[in-house]
Amino acid sequence: MSPGGSSGAVEKAARQGYGKLVAYLAARTGDVAGAEDALSEAFAAALAVWPEQGVPRAPEAWLLAVARRKAIDAARRHRTRQDANDTLLLIQDELTRRPESDSAIPDDRLQLMFVCAHPAIEEAVRAPLILQVVLGLDAAAIASAFLVSPAAMAQRLVRAKRKIGAARIPFRVPEREELPERLDAVLDAIYAVFTTGWADPAGAVARTRDFAEEAIWLGRLVASLQPQSPEAWGLLALMLHAEARREARRNDAGEFVPLDEQDVSRWNATLIDEAEAILLRAGSMGAIGRFQLEAAVQSAHAVRRRNGRADWQAILALYDALLRLTRSPVVAVNRAVAVAELHGPRAALAALDAIATDPRLADYQPYWAARAGTLALAGDCDAADRAYERAIGLEADPAVRRFLQRRRAALVGRRR
Repeated sequence: MSPGGSSGAVEKAARQGYGKLVAYLAARTGDVAGAEDALSEAFAAALAVWPEQGVPRAPEAWLLAVARRKAIDAARRHRTRQDANDTLLLIQDELTRRPESDSAIPDDRLQLMFVCAHPAIEEAVRAPLILQVVLGLDAAAIASAFLVSPAAMAQRLVRAKRKIGAARIPFRVPEREELPERLDAVLDAIYAVFTTGWADPAGAVARTRDFAEEAIWLGRLVASLQPQSPEAWGLLALMLHAEARREARRNDAGEFVPLDEQDVSRWNATLIDEAEAILLRAGSMGAIGRFQLEAAVQSAHAVRRRNGRADWQAILALYDALLRLTRSPVVAVNRAVAVAELHGPRAALAALDAIATDPRLADYQPYWAARAGTLALAGDCDAADRAYERAIGLEADPAVRRFLQRRRAALVGRRR
């Protein structure tokens, strides 16, 4: 096999099996960081061996076998009584496992997610920890999602992994009575997984190609575990509403299409109907939370299928409620867009000015894009040009960057 073919196979194995393999190893050693290190060495071995020997019939089984041996070696080098017990478990797995069969590798990802959400772990780092150990995202990518610096996030993640080992947190899905106190972090992480995949509608980034689908699968699983949790159902409704618009977010030429310009006939009506039914179920449970409110915003946008216009009055009211609940600058930016629709660009600019000093927005592209568009509507072309320049510089998606560049170029005609 060509080097390119073998490296592609390694990449595919990482994309599809990383979380499952880390969860399997960590559940048997109690050492999350050690499991990550062992698996990293296994992937490095695959990159060296597969080009010469070919891709094995069962890539995940091959990687797991190598990672187990690496973990055993590491445990032997750092012997303690607990390490010895963990080593025996891994050796037993090694002796009893059929080396070329990966059908028996259990999917322990949800179990590991609840481990990372244990009350002994600092609350602010639970969801980021899930993203790293279950999906293999690096600290920089996670930091961007949570609007903190990469260095600070990396330090928090290291401390959290040490805590899991030091506190001897058991690797299991908690009992039903224990689930609620861990549920928020798991839901936050699942949504972060979804948005990471949803941000790439064309599936151009191999590492995150399956994230949206995986997140919806996990969301369904958590909702089935916690059927009385309105927020679990609210998150599922939110993800289904967003996923329903995937095909409409790019035109036939691959160019970005903003929500208010999307062809509603390209929205997935089946997913929208399911999302609406789930949102109604969540709303009947008598407790309103963040994900239900965000799903309701998407529902108010989906109204455009029937009457040609989103329900902006409802959208603004929902964002008002979300802002009171979360105090999130991201919610404040979205609320300003709704204000512009109902009360004009000057009112929207006042809303954006009110949050302009929040340091978390300095490198937040949607803030600068919203500011640029609002300034353009208000006729302040020079300030709009500067805001577009900032938004374009912060945008990683080529299609969105081209869209912003076209909007910026349109300012030239207005100036003239």
